[in-house]
Amino acid sequence: MIPHRRKSIQSTPTGLIPKNQVKPLSQDYPSQLEVAPVAPVETQAQAPRQKPERFSKSGKWVESLRSSDVSRLWSELHRIVSHHPLVRASRNAGLLVEQGGGGAYTDLTQELFVQLLSKNRFEHYLDTSMTDHEIECEISQIELTNLLTAELRKRHPESYRLARRISTLIQSSSNFRRFDSSGIDDEPHRRLADRVYGLSEWPDGKRRRDSHDAEQRAHLVPVRQRDTRMVGCTGDSQVVISNSDLEDLIISVLDAVDAPVDVRALRSLVMSRLPVMDIYLVPLETDDSDSERFQFEPVDKRDNPEQGLLRRESEDEAAGFVGEFLKNLHETVRGKVKQYNRILGGLWYCYLSAESSTQLEVAAVLGVSDSLVSDYRRRIEQELRALSFGEVEEARRFESALRERVRGLVLSASQEPIAV
Repeated sequence: MIPHRRKSIQSTPTGLIPKNQVKPLSQDYPSQLEVAPVAPVETQAQAPRQKPERFSKSGKWVESLRSSDVSRLWSELHRIVSHHPLVRASRNAGLLVEQGGGGAYTDLTQELFVQLLSKNRFEHYLDTSMTDHEIECEISQIELTNLLTAELRKRHPESYRLARRISTLIQSSSNFRRFDSSGIDDEPHRRLADRVYGLSEWPDGKRRRDSHDAEQRAHLVPVRQRDTRMVGCTGDSQVVISNSDLEDLIISVLDAVDAPVDVRALRSLVMSRLPVMDIYLVPLETDDSDSERFQFEPVDKRDNPEQGLLRRESEDEAAGFVGEFLKNLHETVRGKVKQYNRILGGLWYCYLSAESSTQLEVAAVLGVSDSLVSDYRRRIEQELRALSFGEVEEARRFESALRERVRGLVLSASQEPIAV
């Protein structure tokens, strides 16, 4: 609720207009602000103009902060949260979950209260001698709005980003114009979501359509393919659609609807023609008090004690295959130490080393021909195919043990003969 102070009054042909009246930033002027023609001076003195109920009073913020009245501060914050238009829009969109008759906004009020405390805003309000009106305006129009938009951006990142882009395009491109504006600067303020836009080429007074008809017509526009190019400062967001293609899509939707559309409905119609992917994690567990909902229990895929023991035994057995594998390689070269060292080098550089080398590079390192390295690889792969593992973990354990064993053998190959 945004109050105003009645400091001075000027007389105009249409009525009495407070000079310092603050225009609400997030909603239209209420109908109560419309005033009657000027009455005679004596009549005004006898029947002073009544202020609208919505702006008649504000919270006693300064008094509550000076007296550290936490209960009153909580009540005032809950009042702001309950009447904020963006909060109501978030609740209708499913961002706020109602937990009872009077507890729909309790969590949001708590989060706002903690945020103001963590940022030392209450101390700032007192240090800067802000009035009740200024404090309420800042909390409602800045702090609470930023809190809600941050939550919206976190839970629906792509939809939020595309909605912002659509709003920017229809306001900046010459292909679109407003149909609810007369072009006069002193016309009533209207929220962006409630403004009506259409194509610039359309004549004034073009008839609007109902939401169902507009939705049916928009479905005739084909869904665009997703642009998977990565963008953003961290490179973790996809383009989805370029600005030029998005502008063409907005024009196609308006052509199909053939009527001006308010911004909120237009964003919904345009995004229905896009492959938007908003990842939202839903908790599987619910509160004990919520007995009417289904109870979910995730499947435990961990090994039980018996399975863990069997798995460890099989992995140890797989590691024991290393000795048998190296013994078979030793036999393929008929026990010759020089040939065994070379085949171990081929095994290391071609299969186990983290550095990827070509067969020609391996041949140059070992000082042999390319055809001999190819023969070593054939023998190694033949022995590997002779192994049989029942689980992937067994093969991984075998590979890890073989890498450690061969690394030591290759390093010591130039110093002394290798024995199996």
